[in-house]
Amino acid sequence: MNAEAVVLDVDGVLVDVADSYRRAVVESVEHVHSNSIRREDVQEFKNAGGFNNDWELTDAAALFVLARREGFDGDVGEFTDRIATRGGGLDAAEAVVETVLDRDAAARVREKWRPDRLRAVFQQLYLGTELYRDLENADPDLDVPGYVHDEPIIVDPETMEALTEDFPLGVLTGRPAAEADIALSRVGLEIPDEHRFTMDDWAEGKPHPRALVTLARHFESRETVFVGDTLDDIRTARNAAETDPDREYRAVGVRTGGLTGIEGTKRFEAAGADAVCGSVNDLPDLLDPA
Repeated sequence: MNAEAVVLDVDGVLVDVADSYRRAVVESVEHVHSNSIRREDVQEFKNAGGFNNDWELTDAAALFVLARREGFDGDVGEFTDRIATRGGGLDAAEAVVETVLDRDAAARVREKWRPDRLRAVFQQLYLGTELYRDLENADPDLDVPGYVHDEPIIVDPETMEALTEDFPLGVLTGRPAAEADIALSRVGLEIPDEHRFTMDDWAEGKPHPRALVTLARHFESRETVFVGDTLDDIRTARNAAETDPDREYRAVGVRTGGLTGIEGTKRFEAAGADAVCGSVNDLPDLLDPA
C-alpha cells in the first residue's frame, strides 16, 4: 500500500485501553447509578458509531442502565442497534430512550441521569487523584491511583523508528490534549501541534472528515493512510475520500482494540477498510513510501 503520510489513532493502536478508558466507562456508571454494562458491551456502543468521546459513551451506557430500570426489556445489542439506526452518538441514545419508554418513564430517566457527575468520576478513575487535581484543576472526592498507569504499550520501538524514518506522521485521537500527551510520551512519539488533532482541537469528532483532510493538506500528501481500531476510524477515512476527491485516503484497521479475530476483520472490511492488520507493528511491512 503506497503512502505519503501516515495518521495514527492512539487508543487501541499505540496503547491498550481495555483496563483504562473502557474500565472507567463501566465503573463510572456503576459508581453513579449502582449498576452498569459489562466491559465487552463497550464495543457495542463503539460499533454503533458516534462514540469517539468516551465521556459520551459513558453517558449513553448510563441511559441504557436507567432505561432498563424504568422498564426497557431489551439488551445492550438492541439498544445500540437502535442508536445506530438513528445515526449513532449520544443524541441518538437520548432519542432511543424517548422511543422505548413512555413519557413518564423517559422523564424519570432524564431526571436521574447525571452526565456531569459521570464525567467527574470517569476522570478521577482514569487520571487518579493527583493527575485529576493537576489536569482538571479541581479537588477530587475519590482517592484512586488512576487507570492511566495501566495502559500497556502496543507499538514496538522498532515500529516507531521505521514509521518515523519513512513517513511524516500525524495523530488523530478522541483524547483530550493533555491525555494524548501522556500516551505519546510513553510511546516516544513527538508530534508537532499542526500534525495532530485531539478532542480539544475539533468539535465534530470522528467520523467527521475535517481533521483527517486538514492533516493531509498540511502534509501535502496525495496518499494518506489512517490507522485505527474502530469502525468510526474507517468511516473517517471513507468520508475524507468523499470530501476531498483530489487525494487518496486509505483506512487500515488494527485488531488490538475491541474488534478482534475473524469477526473483527469482517466488520472492518464491511465498513470499507483497505487493509486489516493484527497490530500497528505490521505497518512497516504493509506500507511503501510513495
